[in-house]
Amino acid sequence: MTQHNNSRPHEQGQQPPRVVITGMGAITPLGHTVAETWENLIAGRSGIDHIKNFDTTDLQTTFAGEVKNFDPSKYMDRKEIRRVDPYLQFAIAAAQEAVADAKLDFSAEDPARIGVVAGSGIGGIQSAQEGLENIRTKGLRRVSPFLIPNLLPDSITGRIAIEFNLHGLNHSVISACATGTSASGEAFEVLRRGDADVMLAGGAEAALTPMLMSGFAIMGALSQNNADPAGACRPFDKDRDGFVMSEGAAILVLETEEHAKARGARIYAEVIGFGSSNDAFHMAAPHEQGRGAVDAMRMALRKAAAYGVQPDQIDYINAHGTATRINDVVETGAIKQVLGEHAYNVRISSTKSMLGHLLGGAGAIEAIICAKTINTGLVPPTINLHNPDPECDLNYTPLHAQQADVRVTLSNSFGFGGHNACIMLRRYEA
Repeated sequence: MTQHNNSRPHEQGQQPPRVVITGMGAITPLGHTVAETWENLIAGRSGIDHIKNFDTTDLQTTFAGEVKNFDPSKYMDRKEIRRVDPYLQFAIAAAQEAVADAKLDFSAEDPARIGVVAGSGIGGIQSAQEGLENIRTKGLRRVSPFLIPNLLPDSITGRIAIEFNLHGLNHSVISACATGTSASGEAFEVLRRGDADVMLAGGAEAALTPMLMSGFAIMGALSQNNADPAGACRPFDKDRDGFVMSEGAAILVLETEEHAKARGARIYAEVIGFGSSNDAFHMAAPHEQGRGAVDAMRMALRKAAAYGVQPDQIDYINAHGTATRINDVVETGAIKQVLGEHAYNVRISSTKSMLGHLLGGAGAIEAIICAKTINTGLVPPTINLHNPDPECDLNYTPLHAQQADVRVTLSNSFGFGGHNACIMLRRYEA
């Protein structure tokens, strides 16, 4: 078994322990792997279409980013499929890809030194609704014995731990649409403080149900461009009319640099910063001056400074970019507050324009996109940006992918309840 140095957090004035990404997995509306999702993103393809899985006749919005042709039997046996909510099926599939991608041999590892931090903004809503339907039609005694473990949004970390026999630190981070970023960032902190050698982190969501769709629509949050689903999500465009719900999962494998190098792992990128904050303002709207977004980005940058990275070295930002009227203006303003004139030099994109909004899974897939951008030198586009909003005047990489030398990235995620999270990556150099 590999021996590890379990040293505690860095001393004042010393560079903190380095944390790297060695594995990535994803199930998204654009593909069942990271490679397939990335290929479609760079091509500027949309994964958004009219909903196929239920009747949308009475809904204001009839489209979403559904995961297409997903076969859970590729990831678990048929008996297990019947017992596991779709959001957990997505999570297990993404985790299997991430672990295989990292080439982790768990038999050579101490399971107590491998942990999981992940979450879901909604949890097992499909199981909850099926349970209610059973009560209505069959009575209380016909509720599934698997309802509670499927319902809980923290079941994701328990399921992943059981899947791979991981005994280490294990908890869920739930911060609405910031969940995936919050979980990835907290895993980074766990590794920095020496409580694990390897962490699996990310988020998953399978909340495309009539009730959730109706709830978001009645709030006025969803796009209602039913005539053109692929063109409906228009971040930073003056004609934008709301976000597009989607589903899926994304999981990353993070390790200490020491552990990754000892086992000869391929390293995609280094994590160098994480920030988290709250607007303390409104449950469903961001603070008008982007107070919490600014705080989260500045916190991430303070940590990145310990690794020698300054704000003017950021090359790419994966924006929260939901295409709601208020978010895009507020986020643009927050980036300017944090970066000053350098904001106009940074390449930015909202990949939600193609993926839709994976809610609790959004931040994790967007962290993966940042790692791929660093690795490939390709910046994914913001599609559907034909008529830029004058209040959104930064470089959002409109319509087409662009080549660029990207060394440092920042990714923003903001959620209901005023939650904000930001994670920073850089190109790994030994």
